[in-house]
Amino acid sequence: MDAYEIAEVEADRVAAGRLYQEFLRVPAISAGLYVLEAGADDPQGPHQQDEIYYVIAGRAQIRVDGEDRAVQAGSVVFVAKQVEHRFHSIEQRLELLVAFAPAETE
Repeated sequence: MDAYEIAEVEADRVAAGRLYQEFLRVPAISAGLYVLEAGADDPQGPHQQDEIYYVIAGRAQIRVDGEDRAVQAGSVVFVAKQVEHRFHSIEQRLELLVAFAPAETE
């Protein structure tokens, strides 16, 4: 069995100095932790895979294909491949569990 602790993934992310830390990769799916601080700019662009965001903690807005929506802990957002999307107006540190299907190739 593969099992993960978000606190350990976060420690790895911080040690690596990255916004995103992948912790799972198999051909059908990859997953990671994405963290944006309050007031930060989200530098991501469209991906070649479908993705799901689960908000672990924080408050922000997400814009998907020109449509805005508030997100907070417990929110789940699906973004289809190649669709423009970005988090913005980040009020509280945003911690996101991200899953890509199939596995991310970028």
